Amino acid sequence: MSMTKVVSVRADAAEDLRQDLLENGLIDLDRKIKKKTINGQLFLEIPVKDQVRGIETFEQEDPEYYRKTKSFKETLCGLMPPEYIKLAPSGWQILGDIIVVSIDARIENHKHLIAEKLLEFYPSSNTVVRDLGIEGQLRQPKREILAGSSTETVHKENGCLFKLDVTKVMFSKGNLYEKKLMSSVGSDETIVDMFAGIGYFSIPIAVHAKPRKIISIELNPESFAYLKENVSLNHADDIIEARNGDCAELTPENVADRVIMGYVGTTHHYLEYGLRAIKQKGGMLHYHETTPESLVFDRPVSRIKEAALSEGRRVEIKDCRRVKKYSPGVWHVVVDAWIN
Repeated sequence: MSMTKVVSVRADAAEDLRQDLLENGLIDLDRKIKKKTINGQLFLEIPVKDQVRGIETFEQEDPEYYRKTKSFKETLCGLMPPEYIKLAPSGWQILGDIIVVSIDARIENHKHLIAEKLLEFYPSSNTVVRDLGIEGQLRQPKREILAGSSTETVHKENGCLFKLDVTKVMFSKGNLYEKKLMSSVGSDETIVDMFAGIGYFSIPIAVHAKPRKIISIELNPESFAYLKENVSLNHADDIIEARNGDCAELTPENVADRVIMGYVGTTHHYLEYGLRAIKQKGGMLHYHETTPESLVFDRPVSRIKEAALSEGRRVEIKDCRRVKKYSPGVWHVVVDAWIN
């Protein structure tokens, strides 16, 4: 496998991509970012470790290398026993100026040291919170503040701004490809986003695709409050109509060219409402589900077809994608289905 791959991106769009690649552990930090002019336009070559899903990669000519810097685990040498350093985190999430990290319970006594060193590693960050999982139907995060005090931040992704409190609402960077894909569809359409959260899909679509209208529905009152703020923050008030409540009650019928069902867990219980939202002349359904490896993609496809049959609609499966590993043996998947 070649170790000199790069992605090439226009200089004015490079910083968002660089941050996304960095926070997902995809940048080759041993090599320098190089400038290149193509047809009079400035591009940056960002070195990556391997192929990046959804982005074309190239072999880099004449790579330039940095002198080797210390890894995060190396900064812990002498401060923790070697057997504990092996258990130290090798990855984390940066949302705005907040670092979210999972820490092995076996090194619980060293969690504040790890937080302190992470802040030294990322001087522009000011808070470290420990991720302890998700709880409840509203998928609220369990988080412990390890350093700093402010848990509210504004995170920039794909040219969009997301205000959130990391102790109150989820923000997954693992489905970055899916969010970018959605931001390229829906021009001049009416869209229903049934599980809108703080605007994970609604905001990028409004900013980049310029649809006619998005009806964004969110049950969690805290997520809904941030959804409203993010609509204004991204100047999308004339596109997005935010509704606070249950999709079973608030999803309109026969209005949508496109429906997004971006929740996982019990999404299939709401399929009838998603199907009814789509115009009688037809439209696209983007259905998310967490599915055991043995049933990928059979279960979500069969669920869509069964629900469509009950509603007297016809289905044409357009695409099936794995978003990310959800848990051992379970995948978060998406099925794109045209509904007539």
